[in-house]
Amino acid sequence: MTVTNKMKEQFRILQGGLSSDVKKADVGEGTGNFVKNGGDNMAWADMFAPDPSIPESVQKASIEAILNGSSAHYTMPIGLLELREEIAKHVSKKTGLTIHPSRNVIITPGSDAGFIFSLLPFLKKGDEVLIPDPCYPSNYLNCKLLEATPISVPTYPEDNYQIRIEEMEKRVTSRTKAVILTHPNNPTTTVYRKENLMELSKFIIKHDLILICDQAFEDHIFDGIEFVCPCTLPGMWERTVTICSLSKGYGLSGFRIAYLYTNEEIMDKYYGACVNIVGAPCTISTMGAIAALQDETILPEYYQRLDRRRTIAYDILSTIPGVKMKKSESGILSWLDVSQLGTGQEVADYIKENANVLVNDGAAYGQMGQGHIRIVTACFAKDEDCIIRLERIKKALTQLAKEKEIV
Repeated sequence: MTVTNKMKEQFRILQGGLSSDVKKADVGEGTGNFVKNGGDNMAWADMFAPDPSIPESVQKASIEAILNGSSAHYTMPIGLLELREEIAKHVSKKTGLTIHPSRNVIITPGSDAGFIFSLLPFLKKGDEVLIPDPCYPSNYLNCKLLEATPISVPTYPEDNYQIRIEEMEKRVTSRTKAVILTHPNNPTTTVYRKENLMELSKFIIKHDLILICDQAFEDHIFDGIEFVCPCTLPGMWERTVTICSLSKGYGLSGFRIAYLYTNEEIMDKYYGACVNIVGAPCTISTMGAIAALQDETILPEYYQRLDRRRTIAYDILSTIPGVKMKKSESGILSWLDVSQLGTGQEVADYIKENANVLVNDGAAYGQMGQGHIRIVTACFAKDEDCIIRLERIKKALTQLAKEKEIV
């Protein structure tokens, strides 16, 4: 088949400026063969992977959906009502909001699909979107796919990566339509504090913007840090779309169940387009998700495991010469400043070659990610299996520090 110039232009749009770093970081390029050849993948944000980890209640509900035959059929395109009801209760418990399962909630096949779907009513060619940096690579790439322009807004480790509103003000223009926020942040694990979010909300209201808030890591916040959903702040319900997921908090990445919630006016647009874009959520996964939300033992148990795991990771990795890190504030990740040892890519490559472990180059997460690496420290079901890999990383980077005469 001949590729015409017009087709090439469409390829350019669909690629959205994908860099090789981003592909390696979050698309998983080359990881399959690496793992098949005995390598360990700590670059994929999939809790407890590759080990079996489905809670018993979720297994039972999923199997029952197969045995009774219901799994062969569609759910509603906006998601099964019973699941939306459970989500409405879950959101109310976490935020204090009262949301209606048939007016404020829609189910999507994973938060990545939900994320780009959430942007569709708001962005067109030439629009600009402000994005705190570092952040999840799709924050930039989804804007490019919609031919909008992502505008990186730097955040700084000395501020614990909280947002400087003056940096936002420097970059807002008449073309700015939205702010995208990953809260808690991926990759830094930072939880944005209430005072910071209040300042951000005033900025958004002042400039008449929309907030797209990705809260995929919201379920596990450590050290008693208060987690505030921006949509609960004054004036923000009317202009916020919140994206959540069962992948990270419940460890159900393969189930591909996520959801959006927002006000009725915006949700009406999503309801009207969902069958054409996100289709109907998987019925088996839906039944498993209902069971997960009804099982009040899952999140507390996982919280204890993840709290222990982040401490293990900190205790091992923070002692490496030339490495700087803070203990994670949320979720399943650790964020390391390795700039004394080399670029993020150089260090990631060194770990791959000398520890046989795949980690992420921080540059994939934005300009402010230069000189950093991201490690998914919640990989493997057993602590001891994770410790083995972390010790290999420590050994390799300690050797690298010696080579660079860093003590």
